[in-house]
Amino acid sequence: MAKRKICVVVTARPSYSRIKSALQAIREHPELELQLVVAASALLGRYGTAANVMLEDGFEIKAKVYNVLEGGSLAAQSKTTGLGIIELSNVFENIQPDAVVTVADRYETMSTAIAAAYMNIPLVHIQGGEITGNIDEKVRHAITKLSDLHFVASAKARERVVRLGEEEEKVFLTGCPSIDLAKEMLMDPTLDFDPYKKYGGVGAQPDITNGYCVVMQHPVTTEYQSSRTNVEETLHAIKELALPTFWFWPNVDAGSDGTSNGIRAFREKYDLGHVHFFKNMKPRDFLKLLYHSQCLIGNSSVGIRECSFMGVPVVNIGGRQSGRERGANVLDIAYDRKAILKGIQQQISHGRHVGDKIYGDGNSGKEIASLLAKLPLTYSKVLTY
Repeated sequence: MAKRKICVVVTARPSYSRIKSALQAIREHPELELQLVVAASALLGRYGTAANVMLEDGFEIKAKVYNVLEGGSLAAQSKTTGLGIIELSNVFENIQPDAVVTVADRYETMSTAIAAAYMNIPLVHIQGGEITGNIDEKVRHAITKLSDLHFVASAKARERVVRLGEEEEKVFLTGCPSIDLAKEMLMDPTLDFDPYKKYGGVGAQPDITNGYCVVMQHPVTTEYQSSRTNVEETLHAIKELALPTFWFWPNVDAGSDGTSNGIRAFREKYDLGHVHFFKNMKPRDFLKLLYHSQCLIGNSSVGIRECSFMGVPVVNIGGRQSGRERGANVLDIAYDRKAILKGIQQQISHGRHVGDKIYGDGNSGKEIASLLAKLPLTYSKVLTY
């Protein structure tokens, strides 16, 4: 009996950690063949070349799709999506997958969904049914309607996908694969590497013996024109905080140039002798860095998902994660430097929170692989409105 060919498309740095454990489980399953396709910003050095991390982790890349138009604008986002449809259609035609897996809600994942749906390839969506405060909201629900199987991360997400009209028997509560990595890391959470030596980066190299913070702030596509002023509020708070800080470069979303330029201009004007900047890290190392931090600051979903599971204090800034289920570890703050600083100090004083299993218990990857091996793979839908 021939193995089922499961094509997983990874388009961005965060998407890899969202799907890594499922990639491993698919590769190891005796009835499945993994076809890994890497596209968009996951291939670009500016965003940390996540493809290189995948290769180092032992994955074979079946195809690469270069489709990102730079510029950090809404038009660049839209055109990147269009190019992705064209290029991924060629890839799917060449490799003939039995099913295509698309991850989460980034605009590049829309290319995957449209190409697969129009080519009558069964489409599997990971992490549908969630709510957030930007363009991802529209993209996520649109991909849900294009998809044939749904592997959701939380009970509320499952309810939402069913309410969207999807057949209940095709919506599965698997949890989020990123929680698998956090669970594995917690078996040996020792910070056993030197971030500066292993990952380079730029900026100061403060002593982190007595603690440090992590910042990961992305532009919000529906507020992209304010991305520079938004990040400046965080920069002022971090400057005033004066604690060792690891700051990770933003995603490729519209407004990324504003965020990046805001950081560069701030560094030229003010002394940030306690801040070091990185582009990317291997998922396990990144989770260890987060676990040992005093606080994560910004608007990344890692604060909502993995940090909730690990109990890491989080200051979530702005509306990028609005509506997403969150644990007691998250403190929501507006774009205001004084409020951000006060929030960070409050979270540091609190210390580690009790872990929460909102997004799974750490066994998602194997469950996803098992479902992909045994479920009927269809591309027609009977909707239940």
